[in-house]
Amino acid sequence: MDTAVEALAARAAAGGLTRLGVMGGTFDPVHLGHLVCAEQAREALGLDAVVFVPTGRPAFKQDRSVTDGAVRLAMVRAAVAGNDAFCTSALEVERAGITYAADTLEELREALPATVEIVFITGADAALSLPRWRRSDDLSRLAAFGAATRPGFALGAEAVENLRRCGFDVRPFAVTGIDVSSSDIRRRIAAGRTVRYLVPEAVRAIIEEHQLYRKEADGGRLAQ
Repeated sequence: MDTAVEALAARAAAGGLTRLGVMGGTFDPVHLGHLVCAEQAREALGLDAVVFVPTGRPAFKQDRSVTDGAVRLAMVRAAVAGNDAFCTSALEVERAGITYAADTLEELREALPATVEIVFITGADAALSLPRWRRSDDLSRLAAFGAATRPGFALGAEAVENLRRCGFDVRPFAVTGIDVSSSDIRRRIAAGRTVRYLVPEAVRAIIEEHQLYRKEADGGRLAQ
């Protein structure tokens, strides 16, 4: 079993964990928007902990290269260090084949006591497509879903009710709008622009160490 999941299971067995948030994503790289979303989900949804689960081979990104899973895992671990409510799992990075949320939630459900409620954190726009996710029937029984809304994209009562009629327990929560994305960070670094204060300093150090996201053709300099 993954060490982070083992620790969560032990915490639950001791009565210290009843509601767990699951933050999945490619995290290529992890940035401050991810961390703000997880922290505000923790507060709004009453989560005892949030486990970050970097994807292995993400099903929806087969058309582009993705940074090695071990490096992305290291970046996430560096990003969440210092927050006792956050941890990082290697479940998906270490799993062979294409990564699907249902497989991860099933593993977590089997590893944790039945008393632990699992809440999968996703964006409000992604939540709208839950009925089309792989193994959607299983998803609806394995976890509730925290749907992060942002300025300009709310999840209305009708949409929530439609999802609930499909069997999904969707719980919207508002996230402070931070205009940052992993793709924008990659573009900035490729162009030699700064990403300081868009990613944690420990993450920026790993990006520099591994010379990530640079243009191979011109050896573009790292963002400082």
